[in-house]
Amino acid sequence: MDAENTLFRVASVSKVFTAAAVLQLVEEGALDIEDDIRLYLPGIPFENPYDEPVTIADLLAHTTGFEVRDPKQTDIQFDFEKKVSIEAYVRENMPPVLREPGTSYLYGNFASLLQGLIVQNVSGMPFETYMEEHMFQPLGMDNSTFVFDEDLVPRMATGYTGPDTPMEPYTMLPTVMPHGGLLTTASDMSLFMNAFLEGTDETHDVLSEDVIEAMIPYRQRIHETIPDTTYGFEAPFQIPFAGSSDEVITKAGDLPGYSSYLWMVPEEDIGVFVTSTQSSTLRNQLYNKFMGTFLPEFTKPLSFEDYQPTKEELMAYEGLYNDLRMKSIVHEVTVNEDETLTFKSSLLGESLLIPAAPDLFMDEATGLLVAFNRQEGYVSYMKEPFINPLGYSEKGVEPKGFRDIAEDSRFTPYILKMQSIGIYDNDPDQFFQPEKPVTRGEYIERMLHASGVPESTNPVQFTDAKGHPAAGYIQAAYELGLITGTPEGEFHPDEPIEREEAATIVWRSVGQVLPAVNVDHIQLTGEVSPWAEQPVKAMISLGYYGPEVSEENGVYNYHSERALTRQEEAVQLYKLMTEPIFH
Repeated sequence: MDAENTLFRVASVSKVFTAAAVLQLVEEGALDIEDDIRLYLPGIPFENPYDEPVTIADLLAHTTGFEVRDPKQTDIQFDFEKKVSIEAYVRENMPPVLREPGTSYLYGNFASLLQGLIVQNVSGMPFETYMEEHMFQPLGMDNSTFVFDEDLVPRMATGYTGPDTPMEPYTMLPTVMPHGGLLTTASDMSLFMNAFLEGTDETHDVLSEDVIEAMIPYRQRIHETIPDTTYGFEAPFQIPFAGSSDEVITKAGDLPGYSSYLWMVPEEDIGVFVTSTQSSTLRNQLYNKFMGTFLPEFTKPLSFEDYQPTKEELMAYEGLYNDLRMKSIVHEVTVNEDETLTFKSSLLGESLLIPAAPDLFMDEATGLLVAFNRQEGYVSYMKEPFINPLGYSEKGVEPKGFRDIAEDSRFTPYILKMQSIGIYDNDPDQFFQPEKPVTRGEYIERMLHASGVPESTNPVQFTDAKGHPAAGYIQAAYELGLITGTPEGEFHPDEPIEREEAATIVWRSVGQVLPAVNVDHIQLTGEVSPWAEQPVKAMISLGYYGPEVSEENGVYNYHSERALTRQEEAVQLYKLMTEPIFH
């Protein structure tokens, strides 16, 4: 490694520079931070059902309300000759607005991509040229660029997917990425940090006091003690029992083979940049150790006055919460008899949330603060910082039920919970038909939709699924290896799916993550096809079943060859989303 010459992909740390460029143009009066972004994106339509426009400020603070549009696997390219412009990529992938702009925080790559396109449109020059002339050259960052040409490959630090597993050099789409395409050196990053923290007459012409002062304050927070984002930076990783501080601004970046972290404490004139050529927790560990050693005041445990809400007050938090970025991640909050809250997640298991202040709790398991946000007096969002510190989870709505589900049915609570998070329509005039068999097509569509997996745009492989309403999901399941079809190349999408077939599809999905689930202790009775025995045992071991499964003396009857009903599917979906996967 050579601090002056070795180039690193710093991924989303690029967003700091893109935001600074936007604020340069604001300072010049070329755009207004409260303007509707449509003014600067001519000819690029998008749906916004709300009266509130998406503003430049929303792009900078990641409060756009856009549907998630993260880089796709197909955006990784090994052909350096393939070029896609920023505008062309935006036109093809522009997301709709799903939540009222300004009301919720969701870190979005597309927000920063649009910032880059706006810089390009307003300045009248390509984004990469603007950055070269208005940022890199004036700051002396002679080894920084948003253009990854093949002749730069020899200077690149090699990225790794694992120990001793180097990655082939790759490019991304669009070819110039305002949200993640910066190539830079350690030395150049030090020039930027010095200009930001101290500055000179020369650097103030680039990063003026007004621009810097606009980038430092936190503009969005879920709770007064939990900051979310500034214009260009985000809140630091929470330190257990100490939370995160408004006085620290940070930016993390990740791309395959690379991880970076930039943090600064402006009041102390301290800046640190760390980058590595493999995804790891190194940066988290270094941040915690650095702060504990040199700035221990930021790592002291927080103290709160004794606060004990009533059970009625706690009921406001109870419900399911869907992660805004990763739809498959669902958290459940329930009120206990002893006036405490239990937090449950498939990835984290169960833990107690200890009240710290109104709308603020300490997770007993992680020592991290969990905060809730209210819209018009009602709890609407939660920020859980362990799995996703860069966005909120949205609380499900009050389920209205269906005309044909019985209050005393053991399946009803699961049906209502899935209704609350939009898996089923929240229309009390509809019939649910709880005992109706689920077809193969319906099952695939609902499972993938609930998991946040989009429909495939490729031609469907199965001859009898072409033109089917669920064709895109069926093809996506095929591409993911969840289904294979018949030897004749058919899927029979309108036939009922047997319970053991559904179990096999689930096992193919979670088995990629949990290949070592112990099923030796599971004993079965009843008819089970030999090919389904392992998946059925895994479903029982993981708890992915409902009251339809009988058990006597440790022997389970999964009713494997019977058709899966809608009420049984509701239980399975709920368990998949919330049951802890590590036992």
